[in-house]
Amino acid sequence: MTDRGARRHGGIGLPGPLAGIRVVDVTTNIAGPTLTWILAQLGAEVIKVERPDEGDEGRAMGPLWNGHGVYFLAINTNKRSIAVNLKDPRGQECVRRLVAQADVFVENFRRGKAEALGLGYDDLRRVRPDLVYCSVSAFGEKGPDAAKPGYDSILQARTGIMSVTGTPDGPPVRAGVSILDGGTAMWGALAVVSALYHRAVTGQGQRVGVSLFETGVAWMNYHLMAYQATGRVPPRQGGGHNAFAPYGSFPCRDGAIVIGISNDRLFRRLCEALGLVHLVDDPRFKDNPSRVRNRAELDALLSERLQTDTVAAWIQRLTEAGVPCGPIQTVDQLLEDPQLEAAGMLLPATHPHIPNLRVPRIPMNFEACPPPAVVQGAPLLGQDTWAVLRDAGYPAEELKELWRQGVLAGPVPPDEGVTAAG
Repeated sequence: MTDRGARRHGGIGLPGPLAGIRVVDVTTNIAGPTLTWILAQLGAEVIKVERPDEGDEGRAMGPLWNGHGVYFLAINTNKRSIAVNLKDPRGQECVRRLVAQADVFVENFRRGKAEALGLGYDDLRRVRPDLVYCSVSAFGEKGPDAAKPGYDSILQARTGIMSVTGTPDGPPVRAGVSILDGGTAMWGALAVVSALYHRAVTGQGQRVGVSLFETGVAWMNYHLMAYQATGRVPPRQGGGHNAFAPYGSFPCRDGAIVIGISNDRLFRRLCEALGLVHLVDDPRFKDNPSRVRNRAELDALLSERLQTDTVAAWIQRLTEAGVPCGPIQTVDQLLEDPQLEAAGMLLPATHPHIPNLRVPRIPMNFEACPPPAVVQGAPLLGQDTWAVLRDAGYPAEELKELWRQGVLAGPVPPDEGVTAAG
């Protein structure tokens, strides 16, 4: 890693495996900000560049909590926000000056916009030759749809995920969370970290790219292989699985339970725990392929038995027997789950408008370096503009003029006496 990359930058200054890495983030909505949220919790200093008028579109994604969109609150912790008008050449120069002191640049502009703003890869590597430049898009950099916009649900449909999600007698449905936004962010963060390692070894920067379409295709890996092997289009299985049986949700006396059986050994344990050991020798259920073919009959027998007792009773009995199972919890129940508390997945964060804020951390754990941490909640729009650009070498008088002309926005130190344009 270069000397600049190895030193600790200013800002929040979290410890972690990426401490000392500076990221300039011009992304909006969900996938790009989630990518940089991962980097920020790993210790990188993330400078979030936002529009002066309304900032990241995620700020308005409701429901609102004391005026702040919950999407934005969830995926922008530990970041610094600067408000810069990128339509103004002077605003573009502000970003280039930050990039000259940075290690990573992340963007999710529509195709061609970064270059039009003077923020394309070729533009920025002139000011930082070993820059890691990450592009996030809907369909990728090549192909007939490369210039098309797209959101998570559109790409879940396009890549076949919706075709295998939902009940057999119902319509295709999207997953209840933004799996392609989150998945693309994960691949993007991995690509950035890999490129940083490559730079540490070779001294070379590079451009990396991730897209929702490619992530969706990767998530469909099993189904793509199964179709090529059998020629059969996979049906929707609700909470079940096309490859295993029994696998899915089953009704109990007071709710439902999920059971997952992937081999004959676990099937025997399940049958013994349910008092249905005779099913083990039933030729319809002798092995997994047989159980898959006769799924409906098997599910009916198991459901009849499970409805004789409660969720809690069956969870205890099946867990003691070593059968993979679990309750179907709602969000309020998850918040009370002792496993969530033990895992430390919700951490306190400071926020000027929301007391006692707790936000998710990234699900990683390390032995030899500090764990992912949350210190600061999602930043207010432009709250760090003055400090970040002063650190970048801008004289106070020049910053004042940029404020007055609407190129920059955000709170200004009281003693500077700047009146913004408009």
